Amino acid sequence: MPKQKSELIKELKEEGRVVMMCGDGINDSPALTVSDVSVSVNNATDIAMDSSDVILTRNDLGSIVNLIYISKRTVRNIKQNLFWAFFYNLLMIPIAVGALRPFGISINPMIASLAMVISSITVILNALRLKRMKLNF
Repeated sequence: MPKQKSELIKELKEEGRVVMMCGDGINDSPALTVSDVSVSVNNATDIAMDSSDVILTRNDLGSIVNLIYISKRTVRNIKQNLFWAFFYNLLMIPIAVGALRPFGISINPMIASLAMVISSITVILNALRLKRMKLNF
């Protein structure tokens, strides 16, 4: 029953677990809204799709494996991009404003702005690597 599904998910969440619910019908909607991550298939009812965080384009539950794989790779990619963006900013901004001039380190602000462009290009190219992922299904 719908109420039992949502109660079970609440119990699992109270235990500290992260819960993913996949459903396709009206009966699954309450459980989809309670879960941490909710997934529905492409041919699900409208209310199930509206209640879901993710809608699988194929009606194959094996796509959930790809969903988890893609999400882990995306989070890793975001962390890498944040690192490179902060690294460039931490390095180039103090040099560009002349804060390190007493130590003999200075750079033309135009060169620093070029480095910022290179930083942006690095972030973009790193994000585009996600398009070349090999999926299991």
